[in-house]
Amino acid sequence: MSKKRGLSLDEKREKMLQIFYDSQDFFLLKELEKSGPKKGVISQSVKDVIQSLVDDDLVFKDKIGTSVYFWSLPSCAGNQLRNIYNKLETDLQSSRKRHAELLDQSTQLKKGREDSDEREEALSALKAIKNKHDELKEEMGQYADNDPAAIEEMRKAIEVAHAAANRWTDNIFTLRQWCSNTFPQAKEQLENMYREIGITDDFDYLEPLPVSALSNQILEGN
Repeated sequence: MSKKRGLSLDEKREKMLQIFYDSQDFFLLKELEKSGPKKGVISQSVKDVIQSLVDDDLVFKDKIGTSVYFWSLPSCAGNQLRNIYNKLETDLQSSRKRHAELLDQSTQLKKGREDSDEREEALSALKAIKNKHDELKEEMGQYADNDPAAIEEMRKAIEVAHAAANRWTDNIFTLRQWCSNTFPQAKEQLENMYREIGITDDFDYLEPLPVSALSNQILEGN
């Protein structure tokens, strides 16, 4: 035995509107929730259906005292449909007018652009110019590393890195001195450990680089 199909939202809206049209009276929500099942609309969905009708101006509501009343008349639906029709008719006329304007604009733009030998030559020349522009733009990108502003930024970055390296060198010397003072009996083990991690006898601060040397290193990519 097949299960009975439930009503769609549109069908529920029609059923609830029919309640208003048949009685042409005012209803409280609880009254509509009782009347809905008689039309096949379960009471739990009545509130949402009524709200959708209110949103579309097919049902009206007003608060009187502490109660909210709902009502609708066939004439209300007729007025609503007429308003929708008038709006659609206005939109259609505007669309037709815009379509005509675009057709006219298209016709005007085509003038002087008919296929001809001169037009083909002009298009070929334009394409060649664009290609040359792209080549020059790519070539300029290859020289970006030699831009004075870029070189200056790189020089500053090298100076900051140089200063940071010397600060860490100073920290290492300080740590070695602390280890020597704190663990004098482990001097040999500490020296072996230093050598294993790359801190040899020639470990020292970095010498300051002259500006010319910095520039040369930047240009050489070092």
